Amino acid sequence: MKQLRAIRGMNDLLPEQSPAWQYVEATLSELFGRYGYSEIRTPTLEATQLFSRAVGEATDIVEKEMYTFEDKSGDSVTLRPEGTAGTVRAAIQSNLLIQPQRLWYFGPMFRYERPQKGRLRQFHQFGVEVFGIEGPDIDAEILIMTARLWRQLGISEQVILQLNSLGNSDSRAAYRDALVVYLSERRELLDEDSQRRLERNPLRILDSKNAQTQELLADAPCLLDFLDEESAAHFTQLRALLDAAGVKYEINSKLVRGLDYYGKTVFEWVTDSLGAQGTVCAGGRYDGLVEQMGGKPTPAVGFGLGAERLVLMLETLNVLPESLVQQVDAYLVAVGDVQSAALAAAEQLRDDLPWLRLQAHCGGGSFKSQMKKADKSGADYALIIGEDEAANGQITVKYLRSDQQQQTLALTELAALLQG
Repeated sequence: MKQLRAIRGMNDLLPEQSPAWQYVEATLSELFGRYGYSEIRTPTLEATQLFSRAVGEATDIVEKEMYTFEDKSGDSVTLRPEGTAGTVRAAIQSNLLIQPQRLWYFGPMFRYERPQKGRLRQFHQFGVEVFGIEGPDIDAEILIMTARLWRQLGISEQVILQLNSLGNSDSRAAYRDALVVYLSERRELLDEDSQRRLERNPLRILDSKNAQTQELLADAPCLLDFLDEESAAHFTQLRALLDAAGVKYEINSKLVRGLDYYGKTVFEWVTDSLGAQGTVCAGGRYDGLVEQMGGKPTPAVGFGLGAERLVLMLETLNVLPESLVQQVDAYLVAVGDVQSAALAAAEQLRDDLPWLRLQAHCGGGSFKSQMKKADKSGADYALIIGEDEAANGQITVKYLRSDQQQQTLALTELAALLQG
């Protein structure tokens, strides 16, 4: 029988990998909470129309990358390719937008694309979405918050903030027309993908990875020259707030996002620590999306942060805490017919020392084999209960990571010893 394997681009997360993920999840959850953001959890499966309406029919995501199928009722459903659309849908449906909301989420997303380093078909994303605040101060806050995250994780020197403004719909339309005129005159020099985008989504050509296309764009009209007065003022104020907060950035006038709903502020935190420059975190303002999806006009801004790429970056830079390697503090060895006493002692220790990571041996085996497993577990202590210890209410402590002599103590004394 052919061995069953995971679907390509949908990877298992193995036990030795979990501590790094738990560390990242705990760090972000704690940080978002400190800034007053509340967690929201939305379904993995949504109506296909949600994404075609929100993300945009002409985007690569909708055209090429979505996992879409009919359910048993004949309805078209899609595994979510990003988190913003579902969050907006939930906020409208549950009437959350009667007041400003600061929200965050974490979960799996799905896109059918070529799997590569740090990019999978099932990937995991943190997201932040803020509704009901229109000033540049909230744009600045989420960028300041992400800058703090990089400092906490020890990678602030490895990421660069790139910043741009897309203006409002009128200024984007004026720029779009100018860009189309410029590129149409040079159409034969564009790569095939950019020629296709010229008809449907010309701003995405700015993001082309084709070197010849990028050379053409060097003399193309600049988006920032087309900004409306309000967007220009918003962008100026945002830059002033970031300057005052000491957040460094680069202006990238070719920066656009791959989703149709963005306007005004857009940004990416990029790194070259994983080889070719890649995006770790990206987002921007999408003031028109709530109304577009059937809600009342509501200003909004947010970002998405790829967990796989972030974990890979922390591992590559070797900045994960050393304590993540240690899974347990102590390993309980039971020798002889003492299973009842050993399990009771383990539970007593867990009651007395809630912080203690204690693994009790199960499945029998010789004293020698159990001690090998205790050492392999990475624990600092082997706690040994034999028949003599069980009869006397005692436990023997063997130090696995130091030269201290082993000692036999009453169970109550052991708690005090481990407490330090």
